[in-house]
Amino acid sequence: MGHFRRKPVEPGLGSPLDAAISQRDRGTLEMVRHALERGDALLAYQPVMRADGRGVAFYEGLIRLLDETGRVIPARDFITVVEEQDLGRLIDCAALRLGLSALRANPALRLSINMSARSIGYPDWMRTLQRAVRLQPDIVHRLILEITETSAMQMPEIVQAFMETLQDKGVSFALDDFGAGQTAFRHLRRFCFDIIKIDGQFSRNVDTDPDNQVLCAALISLGRHFDMIVVAEAVETEAEAAWLASAGVDCLQGYYFAVPSITPPWKHAAKT
Repeated sequence: MGHFRRKPVEPGLGSPLDAAISQRDRGTLEMVRHALERGDALLAYQPVMRADGRGVAFYEGLIRLLDETGRVIPARDFITVVEEQDLGRLIDCAALRLGLSALRANPALRLSINMSARSIGYPDWMRTLQRAVRLQPDIVHRLILEITETSAMQMPEIVQAFMETLQDKGVSFALDDFGAGQTAFRHLRRFCFDIIKIDGQFSRNVDTDPDNQVLCAALISLGRHFDMIVVAEAVETEAEAAWLASAGVDCLQGYYFAVPSITPPWKHAAKT
């Protein structure tokens, strides 16, 4: 009986599974690119609630891209892949334009928009922001730019200088996913973020998980020490919300309060 021999994989081709995943990813990125070219982008709004029960502190605007059938392309399928690509900068541009438009349309709205630190050096994104700062200061005073911890730490000096310039013009900044990356605390001290958003992994079961309780307490203490508003993300239960509020967070965000919606309350009111 002869020995079974596996057919060798040609160099550079990888496994059939790798090839299939690569092809799927390319297809998704093409859908994203075409959606941006068509202008099929919108924001889904999720409220960030005051922990003292006094209503909404601000909303986060999350970019949604639509395929040719009008269905949302799942962000998880592309958002990490495009971070280092030009496509990621185009997404940031679309999100910023939509956010500024929403702020113009609703004078009572305070809104946060996600950005990558890499967009600081992207001319179209910077022109859009600088034009708003120059011509519509009342709008930028209600704008919050969210930068993930991982993104900010890739180029801390550039982010710090950018923040200092824009904070003088009234723009606020939030450090997103705090605790999930590898923050250098000397940079945290120098950054002077207005808001820190504790990563959702620490909110999960915090009412019963002693480890998460210790970690949340430490992160809340850091935020308070640096005079930052502390937001707990991904809050999904009443018990989690109650524990976090009692621990001293300023605001709460998550599915317990509302899922992101393309039809926020002020649009409902306009229809009635």
